[in-house]
Amino acid sequence: MKTALTLSVAIAAALALPLSASAHEAGDLIVRFGAHNVAPDSDNGSLAAGTLEVDVDNSIRPTVMLEYMINRSLGVEVIAALPFQHDISLNGAHAGSTKHLPPTVSLQWHFNPAGKFQPFIGAGLNYTTFFSEKSAGPIAGTDLELDDSWGLALHAGFDVKINDKWMWGADVRWIDIDTDVSVNGADVGTANIDPIVYGVFVGYRF
Repeated sequence: MKTALTLSVAIAAALALPLSASAHEAGDLIVRFGAHNVAPDSDNGSLAAGTLEVDVDNSIRPTVMLEYMINRSLGVEVIAALPFQHDISLNGAHAGSTKHLPPTVSLQWHFNPAGKFQPFIGAGLNYTTFFSEKSAGPIAGTDLELDDSWGLALHAGFDVKINDKWMWGADVRWIDIDTDVSVNGADVGTANIDPIVYGVFVGYRF
């Protein structure tokens, strides 16, 4: 709720700005630097035939987004980040942790390309690779493994032009991340992470 209110206030402030600005052009490269929070779904499913409820906590890391403009409204974006790290709980008890990288490629449509306030929406493909898994608590000493994941990603956000080169903005994504979990090589089920990823950034257009 606080995040939605903050984004609403930012959008309202942006709408109050003058509406003319230099539009993106075909061939432009936009680099955005920011910080994003990966907030897994509140229901991450269960393991071991439903006997272990899974909970994966949030993680915030610096991010970089590169977008190549095909024309003034359509762009292809790649987002990368430092590794996110999440604690994992089973039935409320801390049971381990993992790191992951979630590179995502999206095709994005920019509305109002000549305005100072430029909202956009997008959709694309996410690949998430998990590594540095550690077991703890009730499964301490076991070999915990999380399989990599492919899934759909949806994206929405806005840029606010500061001048012809610089901008700031905010965005939110939903990513389909499901990972098969194994303990000591035995498959124990699938964790449905499916996070909302939201953040703020500053950008520069080349």
